[in-house]
Order: sequence, then C-alpha cells, then structure tokens
Amino acid sequence: MVKHVAAETQGDERGALLAFIEEQRGGIRRALLGLTEEQARTRPSASELSLGGLLKHVAEVEQSWIARAKQEPPAVHRDQSNWHECFQLADGETVEGQLAYWEQVAAETEKFIRSAPSLDETFPLPPDPWFPPEGRVSLRWVCLHLIRETARHAGHADIIRESLDGRTAFELVAQEQAG
Repeated sequence: MVKHVAAETQGDERGALLAFIEEQRGGIRRALLGLTEEQARTRPSASELSLGGLLKHVAEVEQSWIARAKQEPPAVHRDQSNWHECFQLADGETVEGQLAYWEQVAAETEKFIRSAPSLDETFPLPPDPWFPPEGRVSLRWVCLHLIRETARHAGHADIIRESLDGRTAFELVAQEQAG
C-alpha cells in the first residue's frame, strides 16, 4: 500500500510530526516488498537483525510509547529478560500479520496525537534505566522519539534488504509507486 506523506500545512505541528513518522514507517514497509517469509526472517550479517524482526520491533515500540502516553500498560511487557524477543518473529507470527498490526498501531498513534489537548502534555515514565532520567516526557518528545527510532531502523532495513538481494531503497520506491 502506497502512503504519501502530505506536505506540511502551515502551523500544523502535529501533522508535520505525524507525516515524518509515517515517512519513516514507509522505509521499513518498502524494505519488505516482494520478500518471502523466509527472506524476511533471514539475518544476512553478523547482526541479529532481520527485516521481520525490525518490523515487529518498531510496531511494538510505537504501541508501547503511545500506551505509556495514555498512562496504560504496553500490550507486551518487555524487560531485560525478554527484550530480545521483540526483534524476532515468533512461530506463528508473519510479516503480513505484523504489517496489519502496525497499521492499527499507526492509526491509534495518529488518533491519540491529534486528539490531545496539547503536545506539551507530559506523562510519567517508569524508573527503568533505558528511559530518560527526567522521569517525564511530553507528547512532542514522543513524536520526535518515534521519528528517531523508526528512522534508525529504516536505515537498518535498507542495509539488510540490500544484503539480501541487492535492491536499494530507490529501486523499492520505484517498485512501490509502480505497483
């Protein structure tokens, strides 16, 4: 599915942030175009990363941040004992299923961010060492963090895809636009 990022509407900070998040999501989705389940699970380098694992990770992380912002528990509890599992498709999990889940997460992200009274609203974080030490972050910070997190993994996805079959991001954009 081709999703186009709209140009910024003057003064629509929420729209601009959400558009940047969506643009980075597109990079990861495109990296999966035309691959088999086996290829999506392949780890073509010394890294433990696969495209299917990255997909699962970014969907899970986005969901967890929005849940925390809503002051709800994340759908999946992760800690030091099971963090690695969010980078692996488990038995029964598929790329198609993870893409559908991420689409639901993305819709919830947009709905929540657009409906919040202000991006300046803050919420508390658990006292875990991997969270910012301030203990609170704003909705604006969450959007910027999701851009950073997703962009980082979109770059990983580009490298993994090119390692699998030589296809570059530019070729995948053209394939997506043609398809």
